[in-house]
Amino acid sequence: MNSGAILEAAGLTKEFGGFVAVNNVNLTVERGSIHALIGPNGAGKTTLFNLLTKFLQPTRGAIRYQGRDITRMQPADIARLGLVRSFQISAVFPHMTALENVRIALQRRRGDSFDFWRSEKVLSKLNSEGAALLADVGLTEFSDIRASDLPYGRKRALEIATTLALNPEMLLLDEPMAGMAQEDIERISALIRRISKNRTILMVEHNLSVVASLSNRITVLARGKVLAEGDYAAVSKDPRVIEAYIGAGHG
Repeated sequence: MNSGAILEAAGLTKEFGGFVAVNNVNLTVERGSIHALIGPNGAGKTTLFNLLTKFLQPTRGAIRYQGRDITRMQPADIARLGLVRSFQISAVFPHMTALENVRIALQRRRGDSFDFWRSEKVLSKLNSEGAALLADVGLTEFSDIRASDLPYGRKRALEIATTLALNPEMLLLDEPMAGMAQEDIERISALIRRISKNRTILMVEHNLSVVASLSNRITVLARGKVLAEGDYAAVSKDPRVIEAYIGAGHG
C-alpha cells in the first residue's frame, strides 16, 4: 500500500462476454489530490468508474480504499466508509426544495428514517446544517426553490451538496460539467476547487480545459488500458495521447 494513496486499483479488468472493456488497469489516487480520468469515447472511463464505485464487479483485480480491500463490497458499504459517488445525471428529488433534498441526505448520513416530524429540535438542527451546505455551494437564495425549477448548473450544485451531506472523505464525480454553459462551468469548477481543500476528488471529465485547470494528476485511458499518466503539461504533449484523441475524432 502506497502510504500517500487513498484509493488504489491493481490489475483491474472487466470483461463483457468476449469484450475487454477495462484491461489490467493499475491506478493510484493520492490523498488530497484532484485526479482526472480522461480518454476518447470508448476508452473505458465509465466502466472503470463503475468498478471503482462498486456499481460493477471486476472480472479480475483488486481495489483498496485507505488500505482496506473493497473489491467485493457494495456501493452503500463504501459510501459508509467515506467513498461517495455523485451521479452524472442529477440525482435529486425534483418535487422537493433544495433544502429538503439536502435534509434527506443529512438524515441518510445519520441513519434516521425519513420522518421530518421527529422533533422540532432535530428538524431545526437539520435545517441549519442544510442551510450551511447550501451556502457552501452557492445556493442560499435557492433554498426554497423546487429542484425541478432550478437552472441546470444550480441543479448540479445541489447534487454536489447532497453528496457533501454524506461527509465523504473522497468524492467521485462523473462528468460534473456535462451539458453546462460556460458560466456554470466556471461556477462548478470554483466549487470543486473549494470543496477539494479537505477531500480527495476523482473525476471523469470530457472538458479538457477544466481538467487542465483543476487536476493535479491525470490518467489517460484508451481501449481499456492506461495510456499515460502525469500532470496536464506532461500528458497533453504525449504523442500517444495526441494520437489516441485524433484517431478517435477528438482532434
